[in-house]
Amino acid sequence: MQWILREAPAGWENLVPEGMPKILGRLLAQRGIEEAEVAPFLRPKLAELSDPFEIPEIELAVARVFEAIDGGQRICIYGDYDVDGVSSIAILRTVLEAYGARPYSFIPRRSSEGYGLSGGGLERCLTECGKPDLLLAVDCGTVSNSAISSLKAEGIDTVVVDHHEMGPEGRPDCVALVNPKASGDRREYLCAAGVVFKLAHALLKTRTLEEFDLKSVLDLVAVATISDIVPLVDENRLLVRHGLRLLEKAERPGLRALLKLTGTEGKLSSSDIGFRIGPRLNAAGRMDQPEQALETLMTNCKNEATDLADELERFNKGRQQLEQAIFAEAMAMLEEVKDEPVIVVGSRAWHAGVVGIVASRLMRMYHKPVFVISIDENGIGKGSGRSIAGISLVEAISNGREHLIAGGGHYMAAGLSIHEDSIPAFRESFVKFVEEGCCDEDLAAKVHVDAEVELGDLSLDFLSSYELLQPFGSGNPQPVFMARNVWLTESPRRLKNNHLRLFLRQGYEERDAIFFGGGANELPDPPWDVTFTVDRNVFRGRVSVQISIQNVRPAAEPEDEGE
Repeated sequence: MQWILREAPAGWENLVPEGMPKILGRLLAQRGIEEAEVAPFLRPKLAELSDPFEIPEIELAVARVFEAIDGGQRICIYGDYDVDGVSSIAILRTVLEAYGARPYSFIPRRSSEGYGLSGGGLERCLTECGKPDLLLAVDCGTVSNSAISSLKAEGIDTVVVDHHEMGPEGRPDCVALVNPKASGDRREYLCAAGVVFKLAHALLKTRTLEEFDLKSVLDLVAVATISDIVPLVDENRLLVRHGLRLLEKAERPGLRALLKLTGTEGKLSSSDIGFRIGPRLNAAGRMDQPEQALETLMTNCKNEATDLADELERFNKGRQQLEQAIFAEAMAMLEEVKDEPVIVVGSRAWHAGVVGIVASRLMRMYHKPVFVISIDENGIGKGSGRSIAGISLVEAISNGREHLIAGGGHYMAAGLSIHEDSIPAFRESFVKFVEEGCCDEDLAAKVHVDAEVELGDLSLDFLSSYELLQPFGSGNPQPVFMARNVWLTESPRRLKNNHLRLFLRQGYEERDAIFFGGGANELPDPPWDVTFTVDRNVFRGRVSVQISIQNVRPAAEPEDEGE
């Protein structure tokens, strides 16, 4: 693995806020922050949110929603089964109920009905919810042209509130398509819950509700934005920053129960949500019980919230067991194709709800783009893909469209449907796409280091300033630091799950560190160079700097690295 120390952009010294460590200026410059942008970046304000009516067709959506409310029409919110979809339903239901509406909500089953406005999903929706006058499709619908035309023929109006890419057939025949990506809008990075928040903002600007505060749903927006791995920049970062502060108060019973169940306390970070809360909410959809996640977000009863959180925990443990089994089987399959630049594996024994997680693990382990496919009894495969920087899965799907039933998604994460017999041809197409578009350098594993520091620099004062860069995530990654010539003061202490507790010394400074999964590696003899991230650790009320080791190598001279 190549270690690459990022250059400090020219003029970074001018970005150092008064009284804060110099390294903060370097990190701000690396994020493209200009001098005039430092203060709003470090302390973003909700007043800086853009006008929701800048999003095309949102006025049409507002008018149709109020027509339905005022006319007492039947409204159904139809959403996806992941965290973003469920959160979007919860936000929109909350706002519509504040206006006195009583909307129905529906979530398709992942394994049998699939994503979006599928035939099976719509059939069950109309049976269980009755025929609506207005169907609000959230986190889906942008490419559901045929389904929306069929709904229109039955006299059902559809408003789509989504963030996915446009399909080859263009705009569906809906009343309104509220999707920034439909027009190349600068807010195209919003997750679906972010777009729903914009619609809610537009509704409230049109017709004020004195007893409803839109800020009360920012916790849901934050959970969805982090879990959907959209870029945490600009408005996304602003929404998540304020949403996390609201989550720390944990006024929503369901989220409070999940935070308690996972032992998450004190100041929250995006990783707390991404690794503890999001997976449990997602587990319900993966196990075909997405309604449980929605009810967890919507309940006002503390006891019910505790029971629902316990149920999500059971789903999550079941998901983990399935994931381990599928991962082991996928690893065995790779022996035959381990030299290819991509991974495409599938099986009839695999659960469709878990293949995305397995794809993520394989991508990180092998640093290759991956598709993992679950094949049903009819020979139809549903696959999830994860990619590495420089390889677009949307383009890969487009390149291999002739082998697929359907496919789409995002640059780094996508889904597809495929006949079992077509998997080898698609794999061959995928290999050719990557080999023609990438060189060995593109595919080589790298670790990019933001800055070199001394262990003695990592104080609580440093932590307080450093945390102003949060929330971290896609588009605003958590900084990776490097320290040279680090020794051990005692042997590593082995913890459960192959984690190691390390006792580091550099000069006269000593620090504890955690190396997650480090016990699975053969560590070189000290002294080391180490790369790591920094977080706040709270244990029994005591705050400390937590150093999380990412990579270890024998100590090297700077000129040996090709920096």
